Order: sequence, then structure tokens, then C-alpha cells
Amino acid sequence: MKSTVKHGECVMDLAMFSQVAEVTSSLYLSSAAAVRGEKIRSLGITHIINVTLEIPNLQLPNLESIQIHIEDTPTARLGLYFDRCADKIHQVEKKGGKTLVHCVAGVSRSASLCIAYLMKYHSMSLEQAYRHVKRRRSVIHPNVGFWRQLIDFERRLFGRTSVKMVQSSIGWVPDVYCQEPKSLSWMPSTTSRYGY
Repeated sequence: MKSTVKHGECVMDLAMFSQVAEVTSSLYLSSAAAVRGEKIRSLGITHIINVTLEIPNLQLPNLESIQIHIEDTPTARLGLYFDRCADKIHQVEKKGGKTLVHCVAGVSRSASLCIAYLMKYHSMSLEQAYRHVKRRRSVIHPNVGFWRQLIDFERRLFGRTSVKMVQSSIGWVPDVYCQEPKSLSWMPSTTSRYGY
């Protein structure tokens, strides 16, 4: 039987908080709760990108950690870091290393950075990159502000966009959310300190 926790009306599998999802052979995505020394060592992770305000970097020998202090709010300018983080993940891969990107819940900030990397270095459209990461970690749900920034990033990379913002009963959302009715029940709150 699965352990679940209720947040408002949604039920989320607690296993997701301890899951480290493999996005590519050199890129992993998780919540902060999953960042544990033994897990990091067993996966061969050499670099961590910590996208939180309040969670300190994991300190381990031969592990390089960088921290991006940014909130999970629609007005936060995460797009300023898309190129820098994608380039870092790519450089680590070229040297034979592996990168883990995490935020608090592994749902919005860290997922957005992984999507940006896939667009830039795997030539995926935004829709393809989102669906790829969603298959690896089903709870991802970037906030609408990050979606707008990802759409701008895709336009800059490819001169076109594969996702558009549409009006819904809860306001503006990316059209990919409208194709996934279940995903609307897991909406990270922008008022919560931890984004869930």
C-alpha cells in the first residue's frame, strides 16, 4: 500500500519526495528530501544545482554544489539561469560527470531547469522536453511564470514555440496542462513557503 499525504484536495505519493529521477544518463531531478549522501554516491553524482532559498548545499568530498537563490513564484526570474545551468550540466556531462538538480519539492524550479537543458542540448521542443521530464518524474508542474519564460527561451532557441498559454477556469495555463486533466489537481501554491 502506498503512503500518501494530502495537500488540500490533492493526494501525492510520498515516494515522490524520496525519488531521484533519471532525466538523462547524466542528469537527475529530485526534491530536497531525496538529497542524501548515500544516494548521491550510489548514483555517481558529481555536481548538484540547488534551486532553493533556504536549504543548504550538501557537503560531500568530490561533490561540487552551486545554489541559485530563487523563489517558486510566477514573478521569479528563473529564465536568467536557463543558459547558465544548461551549459553547466553539459560541461559536467562532457567530463564524464553527473548533475542532480533539486528544489524543495522537485516540481517547479528544478523541473524548469531540466526542461531548459533538454531544449538547448538535446534539441527537444518545449513540449517534448516537458513530456520527457514528466514521464521520468510525474509530479512536475512548473508555475505559469516559469512556463512563460520557457516559451520565451524556446522562441529564442528555435524561432518558434510548441506550447502556448491558454485561458482556463483557473486562469492562464500552458496548453499541455489542459491535455492532462489530472495534473490540474496538483498545483503548487505560490503562497506556500515550500511550493506545495
